[in-house]
Amino acid sequence: MPRNRVVTEPLRHPGFRRLVTGRTFAEFGNAIAPVALAFAVLDLTGSAVDLGLVVGARSVANVVLVLFGGVLADRLPRSVILQGTETAAALTQAAIAVSVLGGFASVPLLAGLSVANGAVSAIALPASSSIVPQTVPASLLQQANALNRILSNTGRFAGAAAGGVLVAALGSGWAIGANAAVFLLAALAYRRLRAVRVERSGRSRPFADLAEGWHEFRSRTWLWVVVLQFMIVNAVAAGGILVLGPAIADETFGRSGWGLVLAAETAGWVLGGVLAAHWRPSRALAIGVALVLVNAVPLVVLAKAPNLVLLVSVMLLTGGAIELGAVAWDVSMQENVPADKLARVYSYDVLGSIIAVPIGQLAAGPLAERWGREPILLAGAALIVIATLFALGSKQVRGLRRLAPVS
Repeated sequence: MPRNRVVTEPLRHPGFRRLVTGRTFAEFGNAIAPVALAFAVLDLTGSAVDLGLVVGARSVANVVLVLFGGVLADRLPRSVILQGTETAAALTQAAIAVSVLGGFASVPLLAGLSVANGAVSAIALPASSSIVPQTVPASLLQQANALNRILSNTGRFAGAAAGGVLVAALGSGWAIGANAAVFLLAALAYRRLRAVRVERSGRSRPFADLAEGWHEFRSRTWLWVVVLQFMIVNAVAAGGILVLGPAIADETFGRSGWGLVLAAETAGWVLGGVLAAHWRPSRALAIGVALVLVNAVPLVVLAKAPNLVLLVSVMLLTGGAIELGAVAWDVSMQENVPADKLARVYSYDVLGSIIAVPIGQLAAGPLAERWGREPILLAGAALIVIATLFALGSKQVRGLRRLAPVS
């Protein structure tokens, strides 16, 4: 079979086609949202501290409810969860758009609506991460994960670019309104998603289910070590890129330029996904973990030389490295965790990965005001390097091999 056909083989399965259609729309909307919301807050108050409060509120809701999302996804049809959460996301973003366009937006109101949006996202995350094996045969898992991420990241690329253009041309309110409409399209795409049922063992007992998921999570050293790495990396990136980045862009190369920077990262995700679909090393997890080092580069560039062309270049490289690692991570989990416990393990993965994100977002502004942006960004880059070297110190991380045949 020709290699290019292998990559697209999962699209022959109707459930997978509907899944990637919905996720592409969802990621398009998700990419518009941070650009539009960031500049809505900056237009309102001009403060990076306020921006950190708003985006941090969303992350707090993610942290609080993601474990509940994992329990739901292992007990209820994951396709139904995705449809409902995208509908709710459309409603919360529409409310934000109305408040901005109506002139009655405030930091507390935007933070409150961001909490609602974060709660919806927390419930959706474990379902969207764990449903892929239900839509394709096990032999297509590598290609399905890569293709799923390629198409989702194409949506992110288009959304990031569209977000910058919409904010520059029409204002943040209309950009958030477009975000809401795209979430509604995602919900409609999920409407006809049918996936293979996962057999559930016993009655639903939320606390016992969580304990069982925790046992599965902590019993695998490679799992919690990598999640600990990303707890640090994601917190640093959230503060440096999502909070300080827009403020630096506003003072240097402009808002539409910042949209291009984020779009370059998502373009790197697409290219990384294409490479991941073909490149299947036996020790994929170790290579993916090592590639996280590249995340330090954009922080150094923002600190030392916030030039548009340079930032676009390094974000393209960073996106590709992130995607190779992400596909390796998804396949490692899907191959080594039982299907009926996978969503709960994903929920602990997500919780650990994002639990410190609000701290990074809330602290970035005040720390930068106290010590300056450059020292804080450089310190963040150093933390990424230290966390990655720590993860690579684990024998399980370095030694985990693919279970599926490698070609």
